[in-house]
Amino acid sequence: MIELQLLARRTGLRVLGAAGALALAGALAGCAGLNTLDSVVHSYGQWPAGRAPGTYAFERLPSQQARPERQEMLEATARPALEAAGFRPAATGATPEVTVQVGGRVTRTDRAPWDDPLWWRGGFGYWRHGPWTGPYWGAGMHTDSPRYEREVALLIRDRASGQPLYETRASSDGLTRGDAAIVRAMFDAALKDFPAAGVNPRTVRTLLTP
Repeated sequence: MIELQLLARRTGLRVLGAAGALALAGALAGCAGLNTLDSVVHSYGQWPAGRAPGTYAFERLPSQQARPERQEMLEATARPALEAAGFRPAATGATPEVTVQVGGRVTRTDRAPWDDPLWWRGGFGYWRHGPWTGPYWGAGMHTDSPRYEREVALLIRDRASGQPLYETRASSDGLTRGDAAIVRAMFDAALKDFPAAGVNPRTVRTLLTP
């Protein structure tokens, strides 16, 4: 009986150790290194052949106009990616060649303990009460960290006709809401293949810059 108890406890430790290793691997999956970010990108559109990116100005939806400070911060993080793709901000008072709508969202997911097949987070062993012996589930306290799903999107329209020319979005997830560096890297990923639409979905790796 002692041998069975030891075997069961050791097996439980091995299972929990494997689960911990998988959790750690999952936490690191979004980032291939300390200075890179992997994003899942979808892009669509038919950018006119031979057309240069040209000048742009941001366009805001009514809901975005209601929160101008937040939208200004989002647009500021998108500017480097737009300029890397060849776009230039239109001069004050000048008519831009294209308009750009940008959006972003962060969704928090709280993982329930029973989402894990080993949700009990305890140990497997044996109890003894009088002449009866049987298995028991050991109780344990465990708190899972929430995960955050992040997404940014851009829609580029021809200013004169209003025709959508290019639509792209990038998403990533991790243990934090994401700072400006992460959002900027996601915009970089969304426009990295511009003007090509690329294969959807695809994983794009970009640098995290301060």
